[in-house]
Amino acid sequence: MRKIANEELGRLSAEDFQQAGKFPYVLVLDNVRSHHNVGSVFRTADAFAAEKIYLCGFTPQPPHREIHKTALGSENSMAWQHAREVQQLVLILKQEGYLIAVVEQTNTPTLLQHFKPESTQKVAFVFGNEISGVADEVVALANVCLEIPQFGTKHSLNISVAAAVVMWQFVRNRNNP
Repeated sequence: MRKIANEELGRLSAEDFQQAGKFPYVLVLDNVRSHHNVGSVFRTADAFAAEKIYLCGFTPQPPHREIHKTALGSENSMAWQHAREVQQLVLILKQEGYLIAVVEQTNTPTLLQHFKPESTQKVAFVFGNEISGVADEVVALANVCLEIPQFGTKHSLNISVAAAVVMWQFVRNRNNP
C-alpha cells in the first residue's frame, strides 16, 4: 500500500470542472462571518460538484486571501454569486423549481438521513450565521428544515462541517438511490 501523488488522482482542471456535469443542488450562505468557513465551503462544494454557491448579506466574497487559504483555488472553479437579500434569492430559487432545504434546528425537523428528494428535484441548501443560524424569515419560506443528528453535549456544528455533511449525504443518496 502507498499514498498516491496528486498527479495520479486524475482531477479535472478548473476549466474542465466548470464545464463538467454537477449534482442538482446549490448552497446559500447567509451572513456567514468567517472567511475560513466560506473558503472551506467552496472547497467542499467543488469536491461534491455543487452547481453554485450564493453568498448573501455580509458573507465574505472572493477574491480574498483568507478565503483562498482554505478554498485552495476552488473559489476559481466553483460558480458563485453574491445576493444582497437572502429572502429575495430564496423566492427566486423557488420560482426556478428548487426545493428550499434550510439546515437548522426547528420544532418540525426532517433528520438529514431521512431526506430523500425525487431524483429530478433540484435543492437549495440554506446555511445561516455562525451564531444566530438561519433567519426566521427564511425558515418560514423553507419547504423542509433539515437537522443533522448529534449525540454529544454541543448542539451545533461549524457551518463548514455542517455543509460538508449535508453535501456528502445528498451526493451519497443520488449515487445510491
